[in-house]
Amino acid sequence: MSTDTTASVSTHILDTSIGRPAEGVAITLAARSGFDAQWVTLGGSATDADGRCKDLPALPEGTTHVRLDFETEAYFYKKQAEAQQDAPRVRDSGAFFPEVAITFAVKPGEHYHVPLLLNPFGYSVYRGS
Repeated sequence: MSTDTTASVSTHILDTSIGRPAEGVAITLAARSGFDAQWVTLGGSATDADGRCKDLPALPEGTTHVRLDFETEAYFYKKQAEAQQDAPRVRDSGAFFPEVAITFAVKPGEHYHVPLLLNPFGYSVYRGS
């Protein structure tokens, strides 16, 4: 929840290769207060069955930049293993991007929803609402 002196962040992931939410992706949240400040890891969580991460830590007062680190490699290897149970392996569909790091600027009093559209060989992000 954002306040007049802090910003807030939320995210969700859609696996565009299957048209479904990406469940179980670990996410780490880090913040800094200024472009030359050190990153401070605030904590993390994982996406739920709806691809949402509802319990990210609050941002400290003075945060100017936020980084979301998505651990995508484990998610895609799990998906690949599940798919191989149903059908023989046609090709290696592991993750080309083993992690996705999204860094963005924030302002106090604003909420930032950052959706990640993900597939094994690409991704896209945007500021949602």
